[in-house]
Amino acid sequence: MPERGRARDRTGGYAGTWPPRKAVAASPSQVSSGTLPALAARLRDWVRAEAGPGRLLPWVPVAFGAGIAIYFAADHEPIAWIVVPTAGFLCLAALLLRRHRLFPVAVMIAAMAAGFAVATMNTARMAHVVLKRSIYSPMLKGFVETREVRERTDRFVLRVVRMDDYRRHVKLDRVRLSVRKGTAPAVGSFVELKARLQPPLTPVRPGSYDFARDMYFQGIGASGFVMGAIKIVDPPDGGGIALRYAALMQELRDAIDARIRLVLDGDSRAIATALLTGRRDAITTPVNDAMFISGLGHVLSISGYHMAVVAGVVFFAVRALLALVPALTATFPIKKWSAAAALAAAAFYLLLSGAEVATQRSFFMTAVVLIAVMVDRRAITFRTLAVAAMIVLAIAPQALVHPSFQMSFAATLGLVALVQVGMPKLFATPDHSPTARAALWGGREIVTLALASFVAGLATTPYAAFHFHRVTPYGVVANLLAMPVVSALVMPAGLLGLAAMPFGFDGVFWRLMDFGIEWMIAVAQWVAALPGAIGRMAAFGTGPLIAATAGIILLGLLRTPLRWSGAAIIGLATAWSLAVAQPDILVSADGRNVAVRGGDGRLHLISAGKDAFTVREWLAADADGRGPADPSLAEGVSCDEAGCVVKASDGGIVALARRPDAMEDDCRRAEMMVTAWQAPEGCLAQVVDQERLRREGALALRRAPGSTKHFVVDAVRPERVDRPWSPAPADEKPTSIGDRPEPARPIDATPAADDLQPDD
Repeated sequence: MPERGRARDRTGGYAGTWPPRKAVAASPSQVSSGTLPALAARLRDWVRAEAGPGRLLPWVPVAFGAGIAIYFAADHEPIAWIVVPTAGFLCLAALLLRRHRLFPVAVMIAAMAAGFAVATMNTARMAHVVLKRSIYSPMLKGFVETREVRERTDRFVLRVVRMDDYRRHVKLDRVRLSVRKGTAPAVGSFVELKARLQPPLTPVRPGSYDFARDMYFQGIGASGFVMGAIKIVDPPDGGGIALRYAALMQELRDAIDARIRLVLDGDSRAIATALLTGRRDAITTPVNDAMFISGLGHVLSISGYHMAVVAGVVFFAVRALLALVPALTATFPIKKWSAAAALAAAAFYLLLSGAEVATQRSFFMTAVVLIAVMVDRRAITFRTLAVAAMIVLAIAPQALVHPSFQMSFAATLGLVALVQVGMPKLFATPDHSPTARAALWGGREIVTLALASFVAGLATTPYAAFHFHRVTPYGVVANLLAMPVVSALVMPAGLLGLAAMPFGFDGVFWRLMDFGIEWMIAVAQWVAALPGAIGRMAAFGTGPLIAATAGIILLGLLRTPLRWSGAAIIGLATAWSLAVAQPDILVSADGRNVAVRGGDGRLHLISAGKDAFTVREWLAADADGRGPADPSLAEGVSCDEAGCVVKASDGGIVALARRPDAMEDDCRRAEMMVTAWQAPEGCLAQVVDQERLRREGALALRRAPGSTKHFVVDAVRPERVDRPWSPAPADEKPTSIGDRPEPARPIDATPAADDLQPDD
């Protein structure tokens, strides 16, 4: 027995005697005197087991990511010499290597400092100008780098070579422009156009997703739309190798889409193109919504699942073909050859799909697994996941704050834990057991798929709730019904279609894809129509999300019963997120939309402009199922030419003053007034004017505890915050009566519906 106990310790299991000794009844005095020391000893044994050899590596990317998270939480950009103390921590960890008990602590501190320094240097490397105020008609010349086909409009990214604007001396590197559908120029062309440019879209409410940060790390300094015709002119040079490569890949994607278009149409064509090329913008809104409500939205974004299917299909196909030749099987390592072929196929799929950050992350994870096969190492381990995470975060630290990274690695962590911990215990049964008999009829595969869907869905729930304000109650059902068809029919048929395109025999494979895609759409629409399928979740802060993340990491990485502390932390995070109070008043960044919580507990909208995107995001964050055009939003709102008023939940009046002559009355009667003008002195209402909105962005106001007249204000850009993607506004004269406020952002300049969608 002692020998078994020691062997268990060496594998990282429970420390101490195994199996446990038979319990003996103890007197109350013995319990009081012996229980606490015994528990403390047991805890020490568990901690010692968790800190054993080989257990440190999976925690390094956790500490590295924590350093990146600290960087993004800073108010100002850190100074450049932050790399100096980082180098010191790394040297200290090297000096303590396996010589001191503080070595793990030194490694974690060094990894955290390295994450902070890498994020700082990456931002400095990406430094470029970000537009602060709108520009109405500059003349732009530049190369078209990317083109997107969307449901209603198209858009493209222009690498600016020349920018003529006589009122402002601004030089932008890249801009993203919207155009009428079907009029976007080809990638690689050199164009001349006029455009209306606007600053990147800031969060529509405090705590919501920051699209401006994403655009900054893509090198884009402004967005807008084209005014007038686009002229194709002769370029001053060839644009460089990178641009010619982008044009070549875009032509290949267009050719694939054109071949699919000959056989398929509608959403089937759009989804088939999305699965093979990464272009998912042409999917209609009803189908897109049904996919995400049902929990199948991850199929639309090329991520870890797609990369794994592509690599897996190629691996097994090549291995099966090589196995037909006995001489190769007996003489050569065909398994390694197959892994190399799968790696090449995954690399081609990465390039074809556009090599976005989410796809890069998936490729690195797949590459690490395949390389492990080629060097005779175990493929699916926590070390594999740790190496992939470190590669992604080192190359693109900003990926940490994107939902695709968070959801993907949370799901993968859960699946690796399931493979290494749960599956062996689940299927370690005698051959004559009911479990073994069920396996003969495919029961094991069904259970595995169900468990994988459940674990992955459960691990990604906190991030879906935080970023998208929704959960998928029937996600397991939808994935069980649809994913076997996608894995066994849709993706293999797509790969065969790509291989058959040069020979002209691809049509039959597109029809096979269509059969599977139609089944997937039918499943998505059926599940989305089930009662309670739309699981809405009100917005909550980063505190509960960080707590839930810590719980998931503990639950996945720990091996002793200490892992259940992660489940307790997840429970606390869930209760915390449900207890977060929602704001009483929301004000958009342009001051044209104000939402006030009425006596019925729902938001009522004062709107002076058509900004459906902002209103939709407000309602989603409030777990409100109404749409921007719902007439109930205007209930209780009274408007005239001078402005609008609405009663808040406590009976106080909130006013939106459209003209200066309305402010005197609003200052006397309202407890809160939003205006584009400068308020008169002595105004009794709490005033939110254009100058404050320009300085702080969108606002969320909550009533101060114990007060009915004062509000606690949360701002998108609080005072003292100045980051490269959200620069503090330059000092300007406040808006005075007679000045025109800046027009609202047109809907064409808002992000597409799928700019921020969950990937796993």
